[in-house]
Amino acid sequence: MPPVDDPAYLNRDQHYADAGVYQISEKKALVQTVDFFTPVVDDPYLFGQIAAANAFSDLYAMGAKPLTALNLVCFPAGRQPLEILEQILLGGFDKIKEAGAVLIGGHSIEDDEPKYGLAVTGLVDPRQMITSAGARPGDLLFLTKPLGSGIIATALKGDQLTAAEAEETLRGMAALNAGAAEAAVEVGASAVTDITGFGLLGHLHELLVASGVGAVIDAAAVPLYPGAAEMAATGFIPGGAYRNKNYFEKWVRWPDKGAGREERLLTLYDPQTSGGLLIAVSPGRARALGAALAKQGAGRESIGEIIGDTPGGIVIS
Repeated sequence: MPPVDDPAYLNRDQHYADAGVYQISEKKALVQTVDFFTPVVDDPYLFGQIAAANAFSDLYAMGAKPLTALNLVCFPAGRQPLEILEQILLGGFDKIKEAGAVLIGGHSIEDDEPKYGLAVTGLVDPRQMITSAGARPGDLLFLTKPLGSGIIATALKGDQLTAAEAEETLRGMAALNAGAAEAAVEVGASAVTDITGFGLLGHLHELLVASGVGAVIDAAAVPLYPGAAEMAATGFIPGGAYRNKNYFEKWVRWPDKGAGREERLLTLYDPQTSGGLLIAVSPGRARALGAALAKQGAGRESIGEIIGDTPGGIVIS
């Protein structure tokens, strides 16, 4: 696309920005983003919640406060009961309300496959905005939700798990990243991004390129949802994990050749739906971040460190 030179578009030159930021005054900027997708669960209300939570994540990754939301709906109205659509929209509405935002409209079209999500707008003080471009060597990395939602969703579709067995994963996908974002802003995080379709390693790579640094990840420290490792070992790995690996592996080094390495590696590439935030923070603020995340019920252990290596390069230990 042609470049945009409007100076009010604050992150127009930032690689891999999570959302667009448009300044409207010295202390206020609009943060805007959009996301929608096909159902990842059978329960329509839960699908609406997950899709809405996912859409807000890009606002939270920049430290923005959600303001408004617009529904985006595709639905086969001639072939499925409208009660299903009603439940999807109610799930989204309740999550919008939980985020403190206001639903102000939307748009729907007839489609063969249901799709749902939101276009969302938030507010941020440009002087306090967090981006994915501020990570510096020595910063520690924190991941606020476990990985494995793509694997668990694949196992659910393959009838290898029941909804009850996947309850923790489903609850995690439906959870807002509001508390984690609040913690990141409170302690002055260096950089933040959310983990979605490109998996942990893909989104980490984007943050590293934007910041001009590399990273070391401790694979054993990366949390997984219950059952994710077992389902991966059984072969219930989504196609997106393999696509992520094929694309990003040229930037990733893992000297370990032990048993189970490939399955573990694919969990790091697993495409997440409504995943957590990946937060880079200086060592001097790491303890405060861990405490703030614990208070918010989010992950509080470091999973790696930023290094002054090849920009975008990742070493797994």
